Amino acid sequence: QIVYKKLKERSEQYAARGLVRTEESKQKIGGADDLFIGDIRDSNSIIPAIQGIDALIILTSAVPKMKPDFDPAKGGRPEFYFEEGAYPEQVDWIGQKNQIDAAKAAGAKQIVLVGSMGGTNLNHPLNSLGNGNILVWKRKAEQYLADSGIPYTIIRAGGLQDKEGGIRELLVGKDDELLQTETRTIARADVAEVCIQALQFEEAKFKAFDLASKPEGTGTPTKDFKALFSQITTRF
Repeated sequence: QIVYKKLKERSEQYAARGLVRTEESKQKIGGADDLFIGDIRDSNSIIPAIQGIDALIILTSAVPKMKPDFDPAKGGRPEFYFEEGAYPEQVDWIGQKNQIDAAKAAGAKQIVLVGSMGGTNLNHPLNSLGNGNILVWKRKAEQYLADSGIPYTIIRAGGLQDKEGGIRELLVGKDDELLQTETRTIARADVAEVCIQALQFEEAKFKAFDLASKPEGTGTPTKDFKALFSQITTRF
């Protein structure tokens, strides 16, 4: 919804559309006619939203739920599960493949996909959540996009934080190297901004990279996105 709002604020540049899953979500972000309701697992349901677009920003992800019987007082770790039909395989793989296929059929000229850091490590703890192998399926969708022939930008975001955007220095990396450092997180608003900036610059196309940020107050807030994308040499 941050990406959608940012696109709407730049209406002289972009004609935004949103794709949400429920009427409730649609109302939550303004209820405008340019918000379409569909289910990415059902390829036909997303065609109206994707018809005639120039660019697609994919932000969908399976969401693990915490099992209700967790009691923090007893110690241990909470357990997670995915709802039936909403496992990463269905959402992050089939759902993202459906979006890529629909965008390709619609003649889209660029797809920006937000994934996650950690995909180089099969034993990453996120994969064990609800036995979902979420990073494995995300990676499969990323590979499918990279092989699609459409100009792509794959953003593997670090830990997402609900903080103000535009006030930190952004860091790009590859192959999860940033996970070995202290700077592994990023504000959702900064990820959203990078998604939209990726539409502006040739330097962002056919690139895949990890994205995090320095702590607030260190470094210089990133304003030159062309320079940021120019630093990236990795295609996958």
